[in-house]
Amino acid sequence: MQPLTEKALILSPPGGLFDMTAVGNFYPDLSEGARKLLVHRAVAAGEILRLKPGLFLLGSRFRRSSPHPYVVAALLHAPSHVSLETALAHHGLIPEAVQQVASVTAARSRAFATPIGRFTFQRVPARDPRAGVQSVKLGQDAWAFVASALRAVADLVYLRPSVAWSKDGVGFLTDSLRMEEEDLGRVDFSSCEEILESLRSPRVREYLEGLRKELSG
Repeated sequence: MQPLTEKALILSPPGGLFDMTAVGNFYPDLSEGARKLLVHRAVAAGEILRLKPGLFLLGSRFRRSSPHPYVVAALLHAPSHVSLETALAHHGLIPEAVQQVASVTAARSRAFATPIGRFTFQRVPARDPRAGVQSVKLGQDAWAFVASALRAVADLVYLRPSVAWSKDGVGFLTDSLRMEEEDLGRVDFSSCEEILESLRSPRVREYLEGLRKELSG
């Protein structure tokens, strides 16, 4: 077993996740180059997985638990929140999508192909990036920011310029996203104005207001 793997096993980080700060704490007297060499050897041995530069995961046979993909997403690119189809699946509104974890960020768009899956981050400019976003407990000592169903819909509409309430209506949700009509009643509009004020998109406003009127009628 590689020396770095042994050190990480003693730390036993939640989900097996750790970063270069932890490596520095393991080896405070080593140079940065020496620490990177230890990381390289552990990765080459397959004992540690590199998720991105500076972020690592113990190999499956060395970790006591697997990290929740939403927690991994938060560490890969911040600030961000899980949204779009992933959030709608989380809320049980569309069939589970396991191909990737889709997130939204107020920073630049990114995509990461990691040994444990693909993670995408699409930019949605927002005055308040946390508008309509909830802090969700995913397990012991595991939390992540996840869009409410309404914020996920708002993010989707924002990112699809061709979608408009006057043209697509509820069909965007029921046909394109495969949401069941009876489930639409579970969408909570309490944060609607907060979301609209944050995104400040006339097209998103038209869609959410049209959806609210449709569902309340």
